[in-house]
Amino acid sequence: MRIAQIKLRVISMPLKSPFHTHLGTVTEREGIIVEVIDSNGISGYGEGVAFTTPWYTEETVRTSLHIMSDVLIPLLQKNLINQPEDAAILFQSIRKNHMAKAGLEMAIWDLYAKASLTSLSKVIGGTRSEIASGVVIAADSLLSALNQIEKYLEEGYQRFKIKIHPGQDYTVLEEIRRYYPELPIMADANSAYTLKDMDRLKALDDFNLLMIEQPLASDDIIEHSLLQKGINTPICLDESIVSFHDAKNAIELGSCKIINIKAGRVGGLYEAKRIHDYCLNRGIDVWCGGMIEFGISRAHNIALASLPGFTIPGDISASNRFWEEDIIAPEVSVKNGCVSVPDTPGIGFGINEKRLKETTRIEKVFKF
Repeated sequence: MRIAQIKLRVISMPLKSPFHTHLGTVTEREGIIVEVIDSNGISGYGEGVAFTTPWYTEETVRTSLHIMSDVLIPLLQKNLINQPEDAAILFQSIRKNHMAKAGLEMAIWDLYAKASLTSLSKVIGGTRSEIASGVVIAADSLLSALNQIEKYLEEGYQRFKIKIHPGQDYTVLEEIRRYYPELPIMADANSAYTLKDMDRLKALDDFNLLMIEQPLASDDIIEHSLLQKGINTPICLDESIVSFHDAKNAIELGSCKIINIKAGRVGGLYEAKRIHDYCLNRGIDVWCGGMIEFGISRAHNIALASLPGFTIPGDISASNRFWEEDIIAPEVSVKNGCVSVPDTPGIGFGINEKRLKETTRIEKVFKF
């Protein structure tokens, strides 16, 4: 692979409706679109999924832009990349900054797959032609949550994630269960609880949840192991898992029964696949989480979720879940509760150049 040029575009787009969690509300989404162009003029695309402020992880759009521009791209300029794994291994010399690394690494995966005339799904070992789709219910009231559930049920979504926090947990889930006794639901706490809330969390066993996601601190593994021993509901770890090492430790300690794999959170597809393979061998269920992404990251998630270990519907909803118009063409669509896995080279989606240009706020070009 001979990289000739890299383009970074910071884009910004309003959400169709606000996305509420106890950590804050997102109304406008920034992101970094990465384009890696080889000497034959083939372009591979990735997406930096950090948020504008560090509410989910310590990374932000601005810190990712700095790390890509001033650290990671200079490394690529000095080192020949033969395959995508080389980029992931090269980036290991830089600590953390996983979302910056992932944006570049995943663009290289797309480029590699296109140059090989193979779908990204097949390149990474995907086995599915379609994946089951779930959706996040991030509402500011119970009525709004119920209305969203009804709407997305009609659209065929197969799993529903409910955002919870102390004061908005048991009663909310109880009411949802009253209306939908058999609905496949999970609860996402985004680290809203502590071990002092053991009894409160154990009470949620009443609702036959698929899982409770990240109930305790975002960097914790040990206390989650104590909590999992005290409740029946499976714990799923999200923010706590930023590397293969974290996943292995969590599984060995019994800190969770499920892991949410987000390629952007763990540094790219190479590390995501390592985590998937380990979990598959250990009988740990995994699923693909979402980051309120634009279409490029969503396309990468579709390829990732085609791997055999992804047994639970992921947060891979249609493009129109968040956007009036996405930056890919065709847009991601959900039919009969599933998303088709492209079989064309690379991520399998083209770029809506007009929309990309309209939403671009910063553009930087790097020659090789």
